[in-house]
Amino acid sequence: MIIEEVTLFTNIIQKQKQFYESVLGFEIVEDSKDRISFKTGESHLVFEYKKETNPAHIAFNIPVKTIHTALKWLKERIKVLSYEGEEITNFHAWNARAIYFYDVDHNILEFIARERLGIASEAAFTPDTIISISEMAIATDNIASIYSQINRIKPIPIFDGSFDRFCALGNDEGLFIVIDKNKKKWYPTMAAVLTSDFIIKGDYNFSFTNGEIKELS
Repeated sequence: MIIEEVTLFTNIIQKQKQFYESVLGFEIVEDSKDRISFKTGESHLVFEYKKETNPAHIAFNIPVKTIHTALKWLKERIKVLSYEGEEITNFHAWNARAIYFYDVDHNILEFIARERLGIASEAAFTPDTIISISEMAIATDNIASIYSQINRIKPIPIFDGSFDRFCALGNDEGLFIVIDKNKKKWYPTMAAVLTSDFIIKGDYNFSFTNGEIKELS
């Protein structure tokens, strides 16, 4: 599942510009008063102005052998989010390891290295080694309904989980992380989950606004 572009919303767009450009070193590809876009490997991460926003969760695929240099690189710039004292999370069932951190809107960002992608660069991590956006979280109170809405746009496999509290849809290249906000908290912070609006483009093209999916024409 290819994710070409994700748009998140912010009411502090200049602070987000400073964070992603100056702290993370992401390349700006579009810059205006109310919209800014960054190159993230084969994807683009976009921020648009909106007065009211909630934190989101998004992940980026990185080459599997860069996970430790990515951790070192991040710790030189920002605080890494840990869980039970561990800064790298091992997802054994997914053959993946991940690192988490916040941006200035408290969006939870993740660098994830997946063995099954087979991308094993020996180079140390830099922003240029990011492969693509790989995950977009969808917070809901009805996982089955979200699955049905996405599946009507185009059939999508269940990668992991169930319709009870957590369900990952897609594959190692791209996933929708659909969670029941009443039953699950954000990992690794265990903060309360709020529904966050976004727009996604790629193999699936839709907006998610106020908990509803609308296919883009």
